[in-house]
Amino acid sequence: MCKDLMNQWQHLQRVVDHFTTEQIANNQLQLKASIFIVRYLTFQAVAFRGQDESFSSLNRGNFLESLGIVTFWNEKVAKIIEKAPKNATYTSPRIQKETLHVFSTKVKKAIWEEIGDAKFCIIVDEARDESMKEKMAVVFRYVDAEGFVKEFFFGLIHVVDTVALTLKKGIYYLLSQHCLDIQNIRGQGYDGASNIQGMWNGLQALILNDCPYAYYIHCFAHRLQSALVKVSKQVFPISGFFLKLLFLIKIVNASCKRNEQLKVVNANEIAQTRWSSHFKSVSSLLRMFTSTVEVLLNIIGVEHRAEAESAYDGLTSFEFVFILHLEKETMEITNKLCQALQSKSQDILNSMHLVSSTKALIQKFRDDGWDGLLTTVISFCEKHCIDVLDMNASYDVRQVNILYAAINSQLQERNHRFNEDAMELLRLSSVLKPREALKSFRSSDLCLLVRNFYPQVFTDYDKQVLKKEFYYFEHNVVQDPEFKTLKTF
Repeated sequence: MCKDLMNQWQHLQRVVDHFTTEQIANNQLQLKASIFIVRYLTFQAVAFRGQDESFSSLNRGNFLESLGIVTFWNEKVAKIIEKAPKNATYTSPRIQKETLHVFSTKVKKAIWEEIGDAKFCIIVDEARDESMKEKMAVVFRYVDAEGFVKEFFFGLIHVVDTVALTLKKGIYYLLSQHCLDIQNIRGQGYDGASNIQGMWNGLQALILNDCPYAYYIHCFAHRLQSALVKVSKQVFPISGFFLKLLFLIKIVNASCKRNEQLKVVNANEIAQTRWSSHFKSVSSLLRMFTSTVEVLLNIIGVEHRAEAESAYDGLTSFEFVFILHLEKETMEITNKLCQALQSKSQDILNSMHLVSSTKALIQKFRDDGWDGLLTTVISFCEKHCIDVLDMNASYDVRQVNILYAAINSQLQERNHRFNEDAMELLRLSSVLKPREALKSFRSSDLCLLVRNFYPQVFTDYDKQVLKKEFYYFEHNVVQDPEFKTLKTF
């Protein structure tokens, strides 16, 4: 076998040695055309292959169709491909994959060489391909030599299951393959979604056990979303409300005709809103309450649909209106935090303050918001001719209990998901940003950061002189004119 391979290689080498300069140039141009198309399609994140790639097909897939465009505008490339041997067109699926593999290898090499011996963070999420095979998507986050924070997708790891130990082994194998030291991990980030929270919690604990400074902080926007979802499921009346709300949206949007009815009734308002999120849904329904009632009545009168009648009865009940206003009030409080946490240019320190102020505002609403909420609800019901039930002791207690249960659950979930340790780590770390140092260099926060989160990185002597070194830094560096123009670490 080895002899045959050697003979084959020698034969190929002799063929290549006899190529003319023109043949070499033509082969390079032909290959460049394929490489260019692979690169373009990869950056556009579109599929290469088509369902039918035969010559008679009207759509042979993105790769071959793109190659057709290139040859249409470049006669030289067209002639080279036309004259090329069938086994050397550089267009087969195997060649496409090999080209992609070369790109991938070069990109990964550039990333791990740039990281080198520096500290870095890992961001991991689960993914599944069309064959339903479990994979992990791995992203590296680090600071480059110029002080800029970079975040790059590094690759997919196939895993046989999602047990924490399996995930850990997959990550460690990937790191070792590319000469990245596990001990240099300085952070872990996972989305923390409820259905996979257990495995991620197990994974972060395993890695933290090996790397004591690989602190785990998952996406704050996901934390907030998870908290809201958990609350909506825990409190039965709130859970029932959202089921009714989704049912109502389904009925109203079940046909173009019904949608048009709603647009005709209130074209200006619907142009400003979309039923794309719980908060927008609640706000939209409050603004278009009368319009929605009219549409439901039209459906009942024309189509005699029992489901529309059920939706109407739910919509015009006092409890539904009460919870609608309750959710609107609490979601308004959290909306600013939601927007800040989803911002691409997120200010961590501002986000920390918003988390604290959101908790305080929700607590204030719990303590002082009952009378104002009830007055608003009763006024709304009277305006829309909805029966206000006799607020006797038992019914009043039920509404109060719904209010307290919803808000208590929100406070509990926020305290659980936005724990003090993670908040403190981010708050103290923010002082490392030049912009924060210019405002007020907080040397005491840096000392706390060392003492509470990185005690083993610094020797006892380092800790003793640290405060004095920060003093010199504050007066000799932070005040320097060049420092004031810095925008990176």
